[in-house]
Amino acid sequence: MADQWLNSMVTDNAQEGFDLAIKMARMGVKYTQPSDEIRGQLRPVYGTDANALIASSHVIAVNFQTVAAANNYWRK
Repeated sequence: MADQWLNSMVTDNAQEGFDLAIKMARMGVKYTQPSDEIRGQLRPVYGTDANALIASSHVIAVNFQTVAAANNYWRK
């Protein structure tokens, strides 16, 4: 993937930071499996698997920790 989409992890507030964490998780999947078709085929499988959903939430949480730290936990 040649498109640069992450120019900064600085966000105005925690909600934007959480949204960025989700975007980071989704982009990680897209980089790992670049085929839209295959991702579409897999989505119904992991979308109904509790363990896969918990794992996805974990990835988002780790990403959110990283974004929060980059934003000094939104202390201004």
